[in-house]
Amino acid sequence: VQLQAWGGLVQAGGSLRLSCTASRSIFATNAMTWYRQAPGKERESVASITSITSGFTAKFARSVQGRFTISRNSAKNTVYLQMSSLKPDDTGVYYCHVPAYDLWGQGTLVTVSS
Repeated sequence: VQLQAWGGLVQAGGSLRLSCTASRSIFATNAMTWYRQAPGKERESVASITSITSGFTAKFARSVQGRFTISRNSAKNTVYLQMSSLKPDDTGVYYCHVPAYDLWGQGTLVTVSS
């Protein structure tokens, strides 16, 4: 099973959407979480979304509240992290994660230039 995500470079104030695709068997019934690790800092959770059985409930870190949204597409087995009003402090490697299996994607670098 592999989690794949794609990041990129964006200017401050801009937007970027991360995608993470998992296998159908993993994705369908499990919560999905996005983490990030900024240079020199510990990895932190930024957003999570439960499965349909738990009502697709989303939670966000205070630092991204109001700027990031998380959603999932069951037909594509994909979870999205829509990031808006990006700041240089949002720079880091972003990982998707399946808590139930402690399964991590390979990480994708997001760089926000000032």
